[in-house]
Amino acid sequence: MSNSHNISSLTNHQRSLTKGHIIDSNIKSYGIFPSFSPLDPEFSPGHCIIDNFSNRFSFNLVNKNDKNPNKTRAQELDDMVLRYSSVPQLALMITNASIKNNIATSISHVHSANQPLIKTVHHTSFVTSTEAELFAIRCGINQACTINNVSKIIIVTDSIHAARKIFDSRSHPYQIHSAAILSELCTFFSSKEFNSIEFWECPSKLKWRFHHDADKDSKAFSVTSSYLSKISWDFCKKTDCEESIKLWKMTFQASDRKGKHFLDLLDNELNVIEPSYVKGGPWLQSFSHSNSLCARAARAITNHAPIGEYRLRFFPSMDFSCPCNNHSIEPRRHILHECHRFNGYWNPRRDTLNHFVMFLTANPNAFTFNDN
Repeated sequence: MSNSHNISSLTNHQRSLTKGHIIDSNIKSYGIFPSFSPLDPEFSPGHCIIDNFSNRFSFNLVNKNDKNPNKTRAQELDDMVLRYSSVPQLALMITNASIKNNIATSISHVHSANQPLIKTVHHTSFVTSTEAELFAIRCGINQACTINNVSKIIIVTDSIHAARKIFDSRSHPYQIHSAAILSELCTFFSSKEFNSIEFWECPSKLKWRFHHDADKDSKAFSVTSSYLSKISWDFCKKTDCEESIKLWKMTFQASDRKGKHFLDLLDNELNVIEPSYVKGGPWLQSFSHSNSLCARAARAITNHAPIGEYRLRFFPSMDFSCPCNNHSIEPRRHILHECHRFNGYWNPRRDTLNHFVMFLTANPNAFTFNDN
């Protein structure tokens, strides 16, 4: 089915009013289902759950300052289960989600003393992992609230960032789920004075037994979409972003675009660093804290620096030999690996970004206009 909102459907008048470049966001979509709900009463001042029940919900996070955070967290989770295993007023909920071939599986396991295990499984297409995880939490809370006499709900999830979105009153593409969960929790909190909920962080790499079971269940399904479905706004944004980044990386790797003298640095896994928009990109994350360091790094990486190799290319009449008197030309590689003027830091792996930055930090005169 063709998309009625694609570029080809624009009238001449609409095209004349368009400023800048536009692209089809997703030609495969059947439509975009609503994600935002900023006017929902659950987000209104005075009605927000944060205003009325701020002491009824909490987050139990991994202590990243611990020497062995994974081992400590596993022990904390085991102790928590042992402490509450025989308490009939507690509902322990494990949530997880997985995505395969753009089909998401959201699953929740609800454990309660003297009650059979409650499992909920839902599938949907064209959503992000955050949406799938949040929907798993939504379904689990709905099931937990139906258990008689439950006064405390503990949710164990590997997507604590998704859980935090529940209580975020700002506009975001998960508000439909947040509003539904908040409505459920308000009813739960209002029913009894001491009803509460806790969110426990459980990294998937921990493979904690209860969460690992839910993880295996979420990946056990092999579902094929047999009908057209709407896509989420966040998925549309993610898809377009990935396509743009893919094109950006392909263009960047073409030597005529990034420059033939561009210095390819490696990450800690010894892979060539690629462009990214996250936190300014991998390069700026390492040296943007210092203007002088950033300037010297940019000169070295692009090879547009006050060194002999640059002078030979653009000002051949000038002296391009190295002041160390051991090299007829002063190329970048000689400065980084051989020149005895810059020996404040030495490591054979100066082609990694971290060691490159260490070298520049230890040699403040490298790639400056007064490097002599």
